[in-house]
Amino acid sequence: MKTLKDILYKTGIVDVSGSTSVTIKDIFVDSREVKSESLFVAVRGTKTDGHEFIANAIDAGAAAIVCEEFPDKLDNKVTYVKVRDSSLAYAQIAANYFGNPSGKLKVIGITGTNGKTTTATLLFNLFEALGYKAGLISTVQNQVGRRIVPSTHTTPDAMQLNRLLADMVEEQCTHCFMEVSSHSIVQKRIAGIEFTGGVFTNITHDHLDYHKTFSAYIKAKKEFFDVLPSSAFALANADDKNSEVVLQNTRATRKTFALHSAADFKGKVIENHLSGMLLQLDGKEVWCKLIGRFNGYNVLAAYAVAMLLGENREKILTALSQLSPAEGRFDYIESPNHITGVVDYAHTPDALQNILTTLHEISVGKNKIITVVGCGGDRDKAKRPLMAKIACELSSKVILTSDNPRSENPEDIIHQMEAGVETMHKKKVLSIVDRKEAIKTACAIAEPGDIILVAGKGHEKYQEIKGEKIPFDDKELLKNMFSLMYH
Repeated sequence: MKTLKDILYKTGIVDVSGSTSVTIKDIFVDSREVKSESLFVAVRGTKTDGHEFIANAIDAGAAAIVCEEFPDKLDNKVTYVKVRDSSLAYAQIAANYFGNPSGKLKVIGITGTNGKTTTATLLFNLFEALGYKAGLISTVQNQVGRRIVPSTHTTPDAMQLNRLLADMVEEQCTHCFMEVSSHSIVQKRIAGIEFTGGVFTNITHDHLDYHKTFSAYIKAKKEFFDVLPSSAFALANADDKNSEVVLQNTRATRKTFALHSAADFKGKVIENHLSGMLLQLDGKEVWCKLIGRFNGYNVLAAYAVAMLLGENREKILTALSQLSPAEGRFDYIESPNHITGVVDYAHTPDALQNILTTLHEISVGKNKIITVVGCGGDRDKAKRPLMAKIACELSSKVILTSDNPRSENPEDIIHQMEAGVETMHKKKVLSIVDRKEAIKTACAIAEPGDIILVAGKGHEKYQEIKGEKIPFDDKELLKNMFSLMYH
């Protein structure tokens, strides 16, 4: 519980009506959640404008309102604070409310299209292995030390985010590794967080349903590095041509990592197998359990961050060799009759191409690659034909199916994917709307030595259909199918 004046620091105040000594028990941006003695922040969202719900918030017991415009009629029992930008103010208020916990931790933010989850998870596990107590904020799950906190967004809302960071401080964590989504940057959810470092993994086609253009998507990523302080480091993948643009205005110390270009931290994939890969990091060889050239970047990024945080090189390399990938990232199982099943979160054209290319590299002596893939509903439609095109070019057989159709008709999504199937590939494509049937069919047509890739959902344990989350687990279904084959 704090007084209003305690939590208004750095919020860009333009005007105040009423006393700032009022007690604030909680903070909300949704007027339906407002309770007595709480603060309501009127944020302009993509679908609704919080300013339209100020009266509702007051009726529900709000003691104070933060907004960009005062209502025509002011309630003399309520304090109104006018700010330049409500979204920015909300994030800063959240940080102030929890005592600015990010300033008491070394917070590393990881942004990019692919690799965020794996890099953040690798860093969390690496620092735990190095003897620290760390925190993790990721798409798969959040962790405070070894305590797991379920994840709802890649980057949580500002209040949830600061609450998590405050929990980490209370439980004596020293580091926090967090994914930073482009949505959270644009929506200013991470404003008020003090970052020790930022990492740029790569940028490819994704989220154009939200950002509309690729340049707007790059600009969103760039904004994160633009606001990093001079005391922080900005680490970027030099093999991605957009890294220069992303870092061009940062005040942070610029550092790079790469597998092919000149860089501060240099890596090389020497061998690639289904059981792992042999990497060279700054001239030192290390065997790790992650698979694929794309994971070479993730391991190299984790190594570079640990070095920039002043850790011992030999200890870093030893710990990296013990680490496993994040759940649903190149998760593979072997059937008793030697069919390999791979479950991966690949839901962008680039990620799908990376994993299929890797499967070709390591499938020496294997027969067919059978890919089961869909695209999410209410998301970027432009990538749907691209996903099918890539799957066809790099697979022996392709089964187009549902992912999370959400409010869309799954058949319409599949038809849009089919538009990317070239005439010469049509014979290798099946369209099966029911994802369970699609995976069953892949298992039925697979022969010993084949690889089945089930792409798109990875760690998710549900399918989202018409507003309902129905239990569904790609890996469990594959396991069950493989055991039925055996019997």
